[in-house]
Amino acid sequence: MPELVHRYDEACALVGDDDLAHRILSHYRPPPIVHGCSQAIWLGDGGPALVRNYDFPLDIVSDRFELTAWSGHRVIAKAQRPWGGCLDGINEDGLVASITDGGGHTQGLGFSVILMLRYVLETCSDVDQAIAALSRIPIALSQNVTVLDRTGQFATVFLGPDREPFVSRIPACTNHQETTPKFSSAALTRSVERQRSILAALKEPTMTLERLIAKFFEPPLYSRREGFTTVYTAVYFPAEGCVDYLWPGKRWSQRFNHFVVGKYTHDYGELLS
Repeated sequence: MPELVHRYDEACALVGDDDLAHRILSHYRPPPIVHGCSQAIWLGDGGPALVRNYDFPLDIVSDRFELTAWSGHRVIAKAQRPWGGCLDGINEDGLVASITDGGGHTQGLGFSVILMLRYVLETCSDVDQAIAALSRIPIALSQNVTVLDRTGQFATVFLGPDREPFVSRIPACTNHQETTPKFSSAALTRSVERQRSILAALKEPTMTLERLIAKFFEPPLYSRREGFTTVYTAVYFPAEGCVDYLWPGKRWSQRFNHFVVGKYTHDYGELLS
């Protein structure tokens, strides 16, 4: 990812001569963390759109949604520490990218998926370019990346340090890949059940985008469990260059031509153990 080197050097300069900090900032071989997430591709009226829930421990998620232009290329993304990481986002070319955990436990010699997502949004313009980039960068952990562009082309790339990249055209992705590994995080997070729920919804003849979004606020997609809490829902519209970030009772819309700086604090209430 040579295009990111100068940004990495700038981040290292901020922490001084600290080798451990530089290694953390490199995103190389991050520790394994189990998380949920569900995402769907919608190509009907109002689309194309990508709808996603991000499920994660609340005390670990960064609290920043941002508009950046690192190299003159604008990106709206849900940022995640350390520097540069993205959980999901869209660039001004209309490319959307979003991650989920892949369900495996192997750790390898590679980079974090959140830095790879940043790289895709900074350097790619469509799904084919994104697939090529994701397929050549070594990844540290089992991860899935769903990409969608303004033409409606989409794919999910199954990645892992112990496997070759695989491109899926299934319009729903949760926390497993072609099969569900035994004793994996996918079983713990009801991954297969959630994917089946999304696929069933997409097949309903009367389904609309708003009804699909509403399902992301219902079980089994919406989670109020400690450690697997649905932190936010995002709906990306690549043709329009905008995203809606959603919580129960709150919709926060951001666009490239009208990005509004603000603050919102959500009360998640009492969570289930």
